[in-house]
Amino acid sequence: MTLPKSIAAYFASEPDATEGALASIFTANAVLHDEGKEHRSLDAIRNWRIDTMRRTPFTARPLSIAEKDGVVIVPTEVAGSFPGSPLTLNHCFTLRDGRVAALEIG
Repeated sequence: MTLPKSIAAYFASEPDATEGALASIFTANAVLHDEGKEHRSLDAIRNWRIDTMRRTPFTARPLSIAEKDGVVIVPTEVAGSFPGSPLTLNHCFTLRDGRVAALEIG
């Protein structure tokens, strides 16, 4: 399976990646939706990543890739210290100029 460069970098990046590292993955005004909350900006996304990993450490393994209506859908096995682990969650990426402009996890 070959993921677009920014999506592969997202899955490979450390939870506490710097804003500079995230800037190579996300657009400056990227929006991320997870657990019913919206996170806008690189700083907000970085804080979400750090907080999520601190509360519930997990691993994420992409299982496949598909595209529908301009959205790249990556079903991902998420395993960690939470009820029902492992789960398969769709990571739905909208790319702009090779970087992630939006990500919805669910």
